[in-house]
Amino acid sequence: MSFLYPIFLYVMLPIIFILFYFIITQKEHKFTFFSDEVLEKLTIASNTLSLRFRNGLFFLIMILITFALAQPVIHDGKVKIEAKSADVMIALDISNSMLAEDVYPTRLKSAQKKIIEFLDFSEVERIGVMAFAKDAYLVSPLSFDHRAVKFLTKQLHPSAMTEKGTNFMQLLDVSAKMMRENENKYLFIFTDGGDQEDFEEEIDFAKEQNIKVFVLGLGTTKGAPIKTENGFIEYQGNIVITKLNENVAKLATQTDGAYIQSVHSDKDVKAMLKEIKSKTIQKSLKEEEITKFIPLFYYPTGLALLLLMIATSSMSKRHQVDLPSALLLGLLLFSPQSAEAVFFDFMTLDKAKTSYKNGEYNEAQKHYKEYNSNHNSNDALYNQASSLYKSGDFNASVNILSKMRSTDEDLEFKRLHNLGNAHTKLMETPELEKAVKAYESALKIQEDKETKENLELVKAELEKRKKEQEQKDEKKNKDKKDQDKKDQDEQKKEDKEKKDQNKKDDQENQEKSDKKKSDDKSDKEKNEKDDAQSEKKNDEDKMKEDKKPESQKSDKEKKEDKESQEQQPQDIKEIKMSDAEAKKWLKELNKNQSAHIYKLQPTKQQRPDNEKPW
Repeated sequence: MSFLYPIFLYVMLPIIFILFYFIITQKEHKFTFFSDEVLEKLTIASNTLSLRFRNGLFFLIMILITFALAQPVIHDGKVKIEAKSADVMIALDISNSMLAEDVYPTRLKSAQKKIIEFLDFSEVERIGVMAFAKDAYLVSPLSFDHRAVKFLTKQLHPSAMTEKGTNFMQLLDVSAKMMRENENKYLFIFTDGGDQEDFEEEIDFAKEQNIKVFVLGLGTTKGAPIKTENGFIEYQGNIVITKLNENVAKLATQTDGAYIQSVHSDKDVKAMLKEIKSKTIQKSLKEEEITKFIPLFYYPTGLALLLLMIATSSMSKRHQVDLPSALLLGLLLFSPQSAEAVFFDFMTLDKAKTSYKNGEYNEAQKHYKEYNSNHNSNDALYNQASSLYKSGDFNASVNILSKMRSTDEDLEFKRLHNLGNAHTKLMETPELEKAVKAYESALKIQEDKETKENLELVKAELEKRKKEQEQKDEKKNKDKKDQDKKDQDEQKKEDKEKKDQNKKDDQENQEKSDKKKSDDKSDKEKNEKDDAQSEKKNDEDKMKEDKKPESQKSDKEKKEDKESQEQQPQDIKEIKMSDAEAKKWLKELNKNQSAHIYKLQPTKQQRPDNEKPW
């Protein structure tokens, strides 16, 4: 036997012995207020422990406690401890495209959060951090100090890089140099993939350097603009839209790594950590041989507690147990009513089990329900739900199993498994989705072949229903399109008929109008012809009358001629135009193209002799 901390013995034992010496050598103090006769009468005689004996017990207790603090142990051989870890280098893309906000709050902030989560979940891994864009540089070397790595990761920003862009070859080259001492190299990249389409050169280099690449893709395929402090980034006058480049998955999958697209929860980080652990080979970092001990401190500690209880006891003598009082206490604790209740509860539970075995599930669930009204038992609730399930009342079984919770993993697995079965029996699509969740939760607790088979069957049924629904929706959309097309054709036909009718009506109206115009023209021409004939006749008559001798004229005609002559001015005489003057006048009229030829009438006005007629 040896002590792990003998310093307690060297320091405390001398102090305890000195203190005990002063205690046992002091004289007892007598009361001086009363005489010895009065003091003797006031003192109650008892067989309690004396002061010296109590002090001796306290001394022994202190020694035992000191030995317990010194940690007495027995050697139990030696054990070799080997510290192993897989070195993982994390690379964070800090190009400007990581400032896009299609992932809240930005791709860069989300990536930094994911890195911190990864560090929290992988406490035993030795991790380093790099930042890259067009170039790559080391942020933190491989280290177990995850707190320092977290702090440095939070400070990264695109402003730290002078050249913009995303160069994966440069990153792989620097990573290979940083982990050149490692035979197996593991690189975990947080990136949006940049704009590169072909990664064949990078894949060949990674295989040559034995680098396994794991990629967590950040961003969406829809994309978003890049917002900086100076506004949105533009190229050739257009705002740049950056999208997640899924081609980067080839760099991960073809180097025996893994590619996962990020989600809002931490499931992506946990899944990636699981992939890394399954694909990495841990190397030995340190070996140490330690000695195993069998501890003995609880023996002196237990003995010290027992002595302390004796030293502080105030009982002067041992009392016998009062049997009637004990019996009364037992009667109070276990009254006949309580005993009867316990007995009948046992009978109810027995009846429920018997009914369930005999296939009388309705009776069984009633007995379990009665038992549960007095006892809040998870086992009885589970059996009641099972009875309801067997009787075909799946809704009631789902209600009980959904509300029930248990700390017993085995019972919790059975509850989730049966809950999935009950949801499946309801056969509705939402219930089948709930069944999938229940089966998946059950498998997290315990791997079970039957549960996996049920889960696969339900998923297949959901996929089948999904396809049928898609076909129905497609058919419905097609029917709707056909109906719309039919309606459009009918509408076009109606419009065409209406247009043809309108055209026909217009033609009829035009024909009527043309006919009317033709008739009007004929009437007009006829009237003009009649007028012309009438005018010609009148002119001929007039000329005849003018040529008629005065003697042949009637009195009436003579009178009209006289009145006409009176109405004309006295100075107007008929002027005749010579042929030369008429030709000259017509020549002047023809010089003006816009002029019209009018019939020349002889003027009645008197003109001066020297005035030209044109």
